[in-house]
Amino acid sequence: MQFNNAFFEQLSRSPGVVSVTVEAANRVAATARENAPVDSGKYRKGIVVRKKFQRRVVALVEGTDPKTMLIESKTGNLVRALQKNKQVRRG
Repeated sequence: MQFNNAFFEQLSRSPGVVSVTVEAANRVAATARENAPVDSGKYRKGIVVRKKFQRRVVALVEGTDPKTMLIESKTGNLVRALQKNKQVRRG
């Protein structure tokens, strides 16, 4: 069996796949913001979704506040948000 790599690269950049991918990242980011510890609010406001293309679309949930790593090491907020939004689809 041979895979048609060009087809799968095109499919993974299609508007539908991009939309589903970004929507999933937005749900994770929203959950992370809802549960974020609030001191000054900078950490919460700094949780963003970034989209980039490699061979396929990748949506990243990132913390842009300089204290993100410190807060994450103590709370695990982003990991918990990802776990809460994890969906397993079975045929």
